[in-house]
Amino acid sequence: MAINREQVDHVARLARLGLTEAEKDSFTVQLSRILEHMQAMNALDTKDVPPTFHILPLQNVLRADDPHESLPQSSALANAPQAEAGAVKVPKITEG
Repeated sequence: MAINREQVDHVARLARLGLTEAEKDSFTVQLSRILEHMQAMNALDTKDVPPTFHILPLQNVLRADDPHESLPQSSALANAPQAEAGAVKVPKITEG
């Protein structure tokens, strides 16, 4: 199954892409090759292949959530431009 130039023009128009003539020619060839590859993959017998979500068995890759002491409030506010009542003071951004 090959993609023709008119189909590339149509998709580019739908996507609001301004393609040059060279880009249209290039995409016509590239998209045709992708479809040819997909047709070859469709010909493979995969009835005995179990469905997978990922090719590798994944495990939780996050670090352990171990409780520990929090940062002291004075250290957390040390680099704040302004602090008030134990919080960072920021400029008012609303009217009222």
